[in-house]
Amino acid sequence: MFSRREFLAGLAGAAMAPNLLQSKPVLAGTTDTFVLDAGETSLTLPGCQNPTTLWTYGNSWPAEIRVKRGETVNFLLRNHLKDHTAIHWHGLRIPNSMDGVPYVTQAPVKTGEEFLYTFAAPDPGTFFFHPHCNTVEALGRGLAGAIIVEDPREEGLFDLDRTLVVKDWRVAGDGTYLSFMTDRGAARAGTFGTRRSINGAAAPVIAAPPGARVRLRLLNVDVSRIMTLGATGAEVNIVATDGNACPPFAIEDWRLGPAMRVDLALVMPSKPGARVEIQDVWGQEPFLLARLVAQGAAKTADRRPLALPTAELPLPDLKSAETFSLSLQAGVSDPTLDAWLKENRFGDDALCRAGKLFWAINNKAWPAMDMDKRPPPLAELKPGRTYVAEIANHTQHPHPIHLHGHTFQVIASSRGPTRNHWADTVLVAPDERVKIAFVAGEPGDWMLHCHIIEHQETGMMGYVRVA
Repeated sequence: MFSRREFLAGLAGAAMAPNLLQSKPVLAGTTDTFVLDAGETSLTLPGCQNPTTLWTYGNSWPAEIRVKRGETVNFLLRNHLKDHTAIHWHGLRIPNSMDGVPYVTQAPVKTGEEFLYTFAAPDPGTFFFHPHCNTVEALGRGLAGAIIVEDPREEGLFDLDRTLVVKDWRVAGDGTYLSFMTDRGAARAGTFGTRRSINGAAAPVIAAPPGARVRLRLLNVDVSRIMTLGATGAEVNIVATDGNACPPFAIEDWRLGPAMRVDLALVMPSKPGARVEIQDVWGQEPFLLARLVAQGAAKTADRRPLALPTAELPLPDLKSAETFSLSLQAGVSDPTLDAWLKENRFGDDALCRAGKLFWAINNKAWPAMDMDKRPPPLAELKPGRTYVAEIANHTQHPHPIHLHGHTFQVIASSRGPTRNHWADTVLVAPDERVKIAFVAGEPGDWMLHCHIIEHQETGMMGYVRVA
């Protein structure tokens, strides 16, 4: 079992890693307990003259944990922050009591307190973890980490496996924070950061042998930014969406919204010094996410397909599916709720609700007063049954919609043919209708919300009840 000292030493090693990456230290090993100390640390962000104070799990950013599929692991959260917190394990199909939503699945973990999360991750893949209260500020200050669930079936498929955590920061040139949320941003596409980063720094340069089989795990943990992916220098395929294996397809023009992930696979060019670049091609100029350079002794050609073992997830039975609708709306507000929010701005639970409402789902805005006055569920489901949710975006902005505790198939779009794939977060464009299908999991209240966090915190959140 890793001790607290060993765990933090791993984090410190990651903090000192140079930008030219030969290997990336991770928080992993033969352990059954990870200690996650939520506290403050300093990091000089790209384009800043001075360090910025981040909220982190440990003393570097980002934290990365690797666990084995199906093995029961403990995660001890210790809160050293000024605010209460909890951990949501984004994309993991784990017990409802471990889902990490204050006032819904657990009591908040107050300053100086701790909470033990215990679960066995059933699915391999690339996931992440973050708080689910005061999320605009907490994520804005960096409180997030990657969790990689490893599968023995994947051993030996790749020569190199790297994690790329993409996040913008709202900081001035002197390293001080700007406002995490603005009314203009919250009511539109979100308040964007001023400094872009990959693993808290500029785009990494990754050395890889010519002919090497490379896997890149790309996580968008930003609160607002939607990226359009592209690549140059080699054929780059997506082999997993939101951590779930899929038949390989080309990276070009894949849109990656907040909270979404892709696993990329490629074979390095055979010529020494050749470069492969992964980019966000949205906008006038591509933004570099990573550069790979062919360097070192060449690898012997491996003829196996660049693909992951098939995802093993509950398959929806569309013939027996029940359907329900989710309408994403702007400008819907409840005068009673508005008045209540103005009168109840303080107290511990005030961290988990915004003072303004700009968004709604099915004519209901969250937060809905205190927890005993929250709205009814968006849908009531039975465990083990198949459901199809039709998500209709009636707003002028895209919304990445995330369903807790479930992995669903994206099966249809009103915009035309769509790629059928597994996901836990789906990007719904303005005036688009998207259909997702899933098998309802274990009993509990499971949150459903937009992962542009300002939208979530100003109304676009609800829950489905499995009972």
